[in-house]
Amino acid sequence: MRAFSYARADTVDEALHFYANHPDCRFIGGGTNLLDLMKMGVERPAHLIDISRIPLNKVEEREGGLRIGAMVTNSQAANHPLIRSRFPLLSQAILAGASQQLRNMATMGGNLLQRTRCYYFYDPTYQECNKRIPGSGCSAIKGINRIHAILGTSDECIATHPSDMCVALAALNATVQVQGNNGSRGIPMIDFHRLPGTTPEIDTNLHPGEMITAIYLPNPPEGVRSHYLKVRDRNSYAFALVSIATVLELTPNGTLGDIRIALGGVAHKPWRATEAERYLIGHAPEAARIAAAADRELRAAKTHHGNAFKVELAKRAIVRAVATAAA
Repeated sequence: MRAFSYARADTVDEALHFYANHPDCRFIGGGTNLLDLMKMGVERPAHLIDISRIPLNKVEEREGGLRIGAMVTNSQAANHPLIRSRFPLLSQAILAGASQQLRNMATMGGNLLQRTRCYYFYDPTYQECNKRIPGSGCSAIKGINRIHAILGTSDECIATHPSDMCVALAALNATVQVQGNNGSRGIPMIDFHRLPGTTPEIDTNLHPGEMITAIYLPNPPEGVRSHYLKVRDRNSYAFALVSIATVLELTPNGTLGDIRIALGGVAHKPWRATEAERYLIGHAPEAARIAAAADRELRAAKTHHGNAFKVELAKRAIVRAVATAAA
């Protein structure tokens, strides 16, 4: 591990000021992902700014929705009465991720920034990894790629985003609130993360020096239904092979007035299934219709020798998740 300096900030302004004067640095909250990466030699910041004491640890009503501070832990969010009652999808997704010990430390802001669990990214002995060494190649394309992406990939990277929480936030139309030295802004959750393209080393659309301060969730319409489905190799403490977060509204005549579907484990970011959504809105959520919608969404899938099974798995998971929510 590279030697680094450590500073603690008590306010957002203090943290941003320190960052502006120490560009080779990282903000650290719970540290459940960053410290692992530092130990492995993947991340090598010269400075750490501890933001864990900044008062961003509240869940509160705000302007027709809910504001979740960036320093709220995953456990606090999953078990908060307002989230459990109003946004059960988010609670389900958080509880499906990691272990209780990690959820007790991991923060909501940090969860947004966790990096891929690609074997080759995590192991610096592999020199071909465009996320670590831009322009070096992608070992996963010809290597072990069972857990890797099938949607939105590029020749530069086929890594997946690992978060369960972020998949739920994409389906809930969340907004990520950030602050930098040039002011504050909100980034829609579906635009927060990036597809790899030619720059897979850039995971998000944060500007340099910006810090996540909160997540905003608009209140759902009355009677909305939701479900989170995670398919994994073992039933605890494993990343998703495929996960589905869905939120839907049924009209009085039983058709879908609105539906949002987000997929995890299949792309470099939480994947909003907009093609499937368009095909389903205005129709009854019958199994055949859902299956046809899933087929349309997965037409763009690009598979490799180890992960072709994910296409059929994702289709069936969409059918099951939507049918469960509708029922």
